[in-house]
Amino acid sequence: MTKANMSNKYLQRMIKLALAGGKLSLAMMQNSKPSLKPDKSVLTLADTAVSKLIREGLADFLKDKDNILIDEEDKHSNDHFDQRKLEKISYIFVADPIDGTRNFANRLPLYGVSLGLLKDLKPWLSVIYAPALDEMFYSDGKRSYYVRYASTQKPKKALIKPVDQKITRQSVYFGSDGFFKTFEWDFSLCQIMLPSCAVLDLCWPAVGKGVGSFFNANLWDFAGAWPIIKAAGLDLRHLKTGKILDRVNTELYIGEGDRTWKLKDFYIMSSARNFPIIRKAITPKR
Repeated sequence: MTKANMSNKYLQRMIKLALAGGKLSLAMMQNSKPSLKPDKSVLTLADTAVSKLIREGLADFLKDKDNILIDEEDKHSNDHFDQRKLEKISYIFVADPIDGTRNFANRLPLYGVSLGLLKDLKPWLSVIYAPALDEMFYSDGKRSYYVRYASTQKPKKALIKPVDQKITRQSVYFGSDGFFKTFEWDFSLCQIMLPSCAVLDLCWPAVGKGVGSFFNANLWDFAGAWPIIKAAGLDLRHLKTGKILDRVNTELYIGEGDRTWKLKDFYIMSSARNFPIIRKAITPKR
C-alpha cells in the first residue's frame, strides 16, 4: 500500500468516527448524567460511549502492534508512557471523545470530538469535529482544511493557509481554564477569553478566529489540533524558553496517575511574530 493510500485509509476512518461520535454525543446531550472523576474533572455517559465507538471503530488497525490508541477515557492509556517503547511504534492514535466535557454537561455548544494520529511521534493526520456547531477541522498529512456544515450534503470546505494576525484591541486571545489562578493578563493588549474547550482554543486561531491560545493540558487535548495549527503557521512554544513542541517526549509530561499525560509546563500557541508580544502580556501572580 502506498503512503497516500495508507493516509487516506486512516483519515477516512477517522472522519467517519468523528462524525458518528458527534451524532451520538448530540443525542445524549440532554441526559448525559455528569459525574466527577477523582481529579474533579467532569465525566458524562457520552464520554464513555464515544470512547467505545472510537475504540471499536479502530479495532482492525489496533490488531497491528505498530498501532496503539491513547484515549482519555481508557484506564490503560498510562501503560504506554514509556519513551523507549513509543519510539518503536509508528502510529499512535490519540483520542479525546468529548473535549470540553464541562461545557457539554451544561448543554453548551462549545465542545468537540478529537482524534489525532501521530506518525513516528510527530503530528500527522487529524480530525476535530464540533457537533453542535457542525464545524470540522482535518489534516490529511499534507494540507489542512476547515469545513462548515460538515455533516450536511453541502459542506463548505476551505484550505487552511498560514495566518499571522496583527494583535489589536479588537483581537481575542484564548486562555486555559486555570489561567487566572496562576497568571495576570495585560488587558491593554487585547481581550482574553476562556471558551473551556482546548480543541477550539487551538483550531479557531488557525482560521483567523483569535490570535492564539494559552495552553497547559493533556496530550489528547492537542494531538488532534496539532497538524491544524502547524498548517496555519502557528506553534506551541514553551512560555519561558520559546522552544517549539514538535514531537512526543515523555520527559515533558508529569507521568503520574491521572496526570500522566499532562504537560509539565505552560505553552503559548501563536505565530512566531506574536509570541514575544503575548508573552510580555502574561505575568505570574505573586
